[in-house]
Amino acid sequence: LIFIMHLQEFVTVLVRDPRIQKEDSWYSYIDYEIFIHTNSICFTRKTSCVRRRFREFVWLRQRLQSNAVLIQLPELPSKTPFFNMNNPHHVDHRRQGLQEFLEKILQDVLLLSDSRLHLFLQTQLSPEDMEACVSGQTKYSVADAIHSFASLNRRFPIEDEERKKGKNDADSDSESSSSGLGPSDDSISCGCKASPASEES
Repeated sequence: LIFIMHLQEFVTVLVRDPRIQKEDSWYSYIDYEIFIHTNSICFTRKTSCVRRRFREFVWLRQRLQSNAVLIQLPELPSKTPFFNMNNPHHVDHRRQGLQEFLEKILQDVLLLSDSRLHLFLQTQLSPEDMEACVSGQTKYSVADAIHSFASLNRRFPIEDEERKKGKNDADSDSESSSSGLGPSDDSISCGCKASPASEES
C-alpha cells in the first residue's frame, strides 16, 4: 500500500516589532514588521518580511474592498485621536488589531487573488507603485517585484541562493530609481489570478 500525504496549506502572518520612524523634524510615525511564512500556491515567495505603516493598511483595505464589494472586510483597529506612539499599550493594541486584520484577510480565497495584497505583504513598494504595477504601467510584473525584493532582503539567504541558481545574468536596466526593480527572468507568478485595477475614487 502506498500512502500519499497531502500537506495542508497554511499561511502564518505576524505583525511585530513596532518602530518609531521620523519623517521630518516635526512628524514621526510607527511602522510594523509583517512576517509571512506559507506553503500556499497563492504566494510567489514562501517567506517574506516587510515594514508597513498604519495608513498603508488603510489603503490596502480600501483597495481590497473596492475589488470585492460583496465581501464584508474585517475592520482595522480604530484610528483614535488619543493614540500615543510612546504608550506601549496603545502601540501593542494597534499591532494586535493589524495582525487580526491580516489573519482574517488571508483566510479568504477571493481576497488572496488580489495582486495588491501580495505586493503589500511581499514588497516594499509604495501604494502608488503597487497600483502602477497591478495596472500594468511598469516594466516589472507582480512576480518580478516580489522576487526582486526578496533578492535584496538578506534575512532569508536560502531564498537568495535559490534565486542565484535560477538566474545567470544580472538585471541590467532598472525601471525606477525608487523601487530599483528591473526586468526579471523568473517566470514564477502568483498561483492565484490577479484582479483588475480600479480607479481611485
